Amino acid sequence: MTASPPFDQLLAAAAAQPEPQTLLFVFAAAELPPDATPAQRARFQQGAGGHLTPLMCVEKTLDELSTFDALVEESREAGPPWQVLFAAGLSGHDGQPPAGPMVDAALRDLVGRVRAGAVDGLLALSAQGELLQFH
Repeated sequence: MTASPPFDQLLAAAAAQPEPQTLLFVFAAAELPPDATPAQRARFQQGAGGHLTPLMCVEKTLDELSTFDALVEESREAGPPWQVLFAAGLSGHDGQPPAGPMVDAALRDLVGRVRAGAVDGLLALSAQGELLQFH
């Protein structure tokens, strides 16, 4: 089992909100463009550089989440291998969780942000649950 304090903190923060929360997740893979230079390839082999490609996304209510390991296992069964998990919260209104169209639009926006590399303000975790930072 992998403990992920950042993931646990996300769950705790979402649970502490006054309105019901839906958590949005984008699973991404690090890739190297086909026209990469030798220097870019060498850097990528050392675990740096490249770009992130969204592979799949999902929304979950707090009732549907238990542990980081459970989310990872579900993602492994549902789709291809990934290296980075991005997470964001979406707040409901008047005691109700966010409605379907609002969730769909937020997921599209989140996928677009990952595609564009605009990941500031998103929680980013490795597949091992470690907090990641992008510069």
